[in-house]
This record gives sequence, C-alpha cells and structure tokens, in this order.
Amino acid sequence: MRTPSQLQQLLALFPGSLLQAEVIEAREVPEPYHGLLVHEHHMTVTVEAYYGGPVDVRILRQRHNPPWYAREILLLHRATGRVVQSGIVRLDLRLLSPQVTEAILRGDTPLGRVLIQADVLRRIELAELLYLPPSPRLRQWFGTDQPCYGRLALIHCNESPAVELLEVVAP
Repeated sequence: MRTPSQLQQLLALFPGSLLQAEVIEAREVPEPYHGLLVHEHHMTVTVEAYYGGPVDVRILRQRHNPPWYAREILLLHRATGRVVQSGIVRLDLRLLSPQVTEAILRGDTPLGRVLIQADVLRRIELAELLYLPPSPRLRQWFGTDQPCYGRLALIHCNESPAVELLEVVAP
C-alpha cells in the first residue's frame, strides 16, 4: 500500500486549497522563482528581502488537534497589502516551547519570524519543488492567470522534524 505524499497530506488538511501541483526538478524552476524557492532558508526572510519590506500573515483556515496545529495562510507585503505567498503549515507542538507555541497560536506573526525571534535552533530541509498551473484559487489569491511555483519543506527544530510546509510564491 502506498502512503500519501507530503503534498497530499497537507492538502487534505484544507480541502480546496489547490487543485493541481506537479513535482519538478530545481533546473526546471525559472527565475525569479528559483531564487525564491531553491534554498534552505525561511521563506519569511526570503520574501521580505525580495519585496523590500516586512510581510504580515493572514490565517485563512486553521485546525488544532493537540499536539498538532495546522493552518492555511497568506503572506501579505505590509506596505502594499499584496499577497506574496500562500501556504499550508502543520506543526508538532510537542517539539516547541510553550512560549513559541503561544506565539504561533496567536497567529499575528509569520511562523519564520516567530522561530527566528525565539532563537529556536532550526534547520530547513527542502523536500520537493512544485509547478502549479493556473487555478481559480490561485487567481483569487494572486490576481493573475500565470502559473505558480512552490516547494515542500520540513523545518527541524532542535534536530527533530517539527514543521511541514507547503509554500507557493506569487507570480
């Protein structure tokens, strides 16, 4: 029996999030998406550097079944309000301190910023890169009919896999 992929598992948390995604190789990701996605850094920092300013998080949907917490989010450029990234995150809260958990559950700060500010020892593992053809959901978020690119990643906190991520950058 085949187990569901990380992508299928994350999408199943919030039905209707995305319709299609195809796993691709790093060499197939064009710029500027390659620079935005093919690395092992926090996307919060990456998109803030690319767009020249801080981003804010908007939680679209969330699920909290201790010890698991998941949310579907948008990151918005603070100065323009433009959506610069969408994503789904699932966390194992047992691997985070109560203070970090509380900050994440408040939902007013992007996850990457919370982990950086709390000085959590973390390592980001890039798992797969994705091509996403235009869809109604992506059009709604990004306001365009262009295809999108994204990634699946895993954040290890104190060397334990604590966070699964699906991150899609705006075209």
